[in-house]
Amino acid sequence: MRMAKNDPKRRAKIERKTKETEISMALDLDGAGESKVDTGIPFLDHMLNLLARHGFFDLEVQARGDLAVDDHHTVEDIGICLGQALNQALSDKSGLRRFGHAVIPLDDALAEVTVDLSGRSFLVMNSRLGKHRVGTFSPELVHDFFSAFVSNAAITLHINVPYGRNAHHKIECIFKALARALAEACALDPRQKGIPSTKGAL
Repeated sequence: MRMAKNDPKRRAKIERKTKETEISMALDLDGAGESKVDTGIPFLDHMLNLLARHGFFDLEVQARGDLAVDDHHTVEDIGICLGQALNQALSDKSGLRRFGHAVIPLDDALAEVTVDLSGRSFLVMNSRLGKHRVGTFSPELVHDFFSAFVSNAAITLHINVPYGRNAHHKIECIFKALARALAEACALDPRQKGIPSTKGAL
């Protein structure tokens, strides 16, 4: 994978170890969409693989958590690590497009995601995912994941799912739309000189 190169630019490695989880993560913003993910939660693995593939990020995640208790700690801590990795890989944010937006359908479902690499953590999530599990995964954990991600990435993220019947489809739309929105926001714009803000800082 491209993360094996020695060039440290727009790459990050995160290690997190608590009494509840142990996580190792590597992220390359300028990748080819390659991923190697093992969280112990198959549905989350699927979503993170989609995020990498459709955002053209290279992503490696190895996680072990107290899944015998609940999936919550592992899901939340992976969100924390992904947010930290994104923030670290973006460095000072010089030359970025900063904003990204995507609308993605999947059969019955539609998701709209807008992101601002603002340096300010704010999450708006309008979605009705229900309480029925997708495999062994609880849809309630999607909000927990994104809350942790946004807080540690220091970004503003708006997620809207106006309709959809199938919870799997709705969640998958969210991750695919996030991938495309992040890819757009993280892209380097040759016209952008320095920090993409009139404040001169993000």
